[in-house]
Amino acid sequence: MIKKMIETGKFVGTHGVRGGLRVQPWCDSPEFLCGLKRLYLKNGDEMEQLAVRSSRPHGNIVIMELEGVTSIEQAERLRGRVLFLNREDLRLAEGQYLISDLLDCAVFDDTTGEALGKITEVSKTGANDVWHIEREGQEYLIPAIDEVVKQVDPENGRVTIHPLKGIFD
Repeated sequence: MIKKMIETGKFVGTHGVRGGLRVQPWCDSPEFLCGLKRLYLKNGDEMEQLAVRSSRPHGNIVIMELEGVTSIEQAERLRGRVLFLNREDLRLAEGQYLISDLLDCAVFDDTTGEALGKITEVSKTGANDVWHIEREGQEYLIPAIDEVVKQVDPENGRVTIHPLKGIFD
């Protein structure tokens, strides 16, 4: 399902005394998060825009400085808050999509057209992603590789695969 505003990380602490923040990224890599110049916080039903002054990877987190956050006290008030990105701020290549776009997509067999379930989670394994497909209360794991994944259409909430022999038996 395509969402306009996507959860992308969480403020987990402060860094220094001048308002620096430690961010746990919920995206592919800290570098991806560092490429964004605008982020958002949810305030009730509204989204508050944040201007990123600087950001850099630091291990598996991001050290970030925001416009208007200049003290440790101001930074501390953001601890635990979830960050969002606006899809319109992204430059995705044709055929590229976000993991969040896959969640809840219906999965179909490319040969029979049979509904196989829906994607509930994506695991990053290094070699390839693994999609968790729930079907009638059971979970099946499929590798997200070219031999298996035939069509991804998150706009319509649909994925077509060629299941490996024995996975759904």
